[in-house]
Amino acid sequence: MSDILMPKATAVWLVDNTSLSFEQIADFCGLHPLEVRGIADGDVARDIRGVDPVTGGQLTREELDKAQADQNYRMKAVVSRHAELLKSAKPAPKYTPVSRRQDRPDAIAWFVRNHPEVTDAQIAKLLGTTKSTIESVRNRTHWNSANIKPVDPVTLGLVGQLALDEIVKKAAEKKAKDDLKNGGGTLQPVEEVEEEPEFVPEARERPGAEPTAESVFGTKD
Repeated sequence: MSDILMPKATAVWLVDNTSLSFEQIADFCGLHPLEVRGIADGDVARDIRGVDPVTGGQLTREELDKAQADQNYRMKAVVSRHAELLKSAKPAPKYTPVSRRQDRPDAIAWFVRNHPEVTDAQIAKLLGTTKSTIESVRNRTHWNSANIKPVDPVTLGLVGQLALDEIVKKAAEKKAKDDLKNGGGTLQPVEEVEEEPEFVPEARERPGAEPTAESVFGTKD
């Protein structure tokens, strides 16, 4: 993985100003060859302005000439102290093998269809992709839209089940809070119901005296 600054901007310049192959540019900039092809076709990094790595001190003219003369040669970036100082102190994003990077659009499509409450920023961080790629998948403007199918990112091996469950839970909780703030999803007050009087059985009237044999059967007279 290359440590050069602004890799896509550098790739744009190399595509426009050199005869390097897509593989050489991808290797130097740390991109996938298909991304470089997309840059050449105008489908990727359309609004990014190219940056010359030679004048920027990240590549020597000798390396560039050597690579243009031999397509099997892979250029080596100049290790710059300035670049080291500009490196972020944040931990590096999770590396995704090249063989699985082509599965990212399928995972993005799965999020878009099944969990629209998950933000683009959360998807980008979880899958190691960009917001522009997510937007292109959502709007079906991605260069490979015809072949993109929603697939669970866990099944694709891009993320673990626990990490997926956690981000979906956080997104759902945030959406619930936002709905409450916007006046939606509030609970209606329960109407008071008058309590019915407790049922008490009526007491039976007890006869004044116990019946006797004479009162029932009469006397012999």
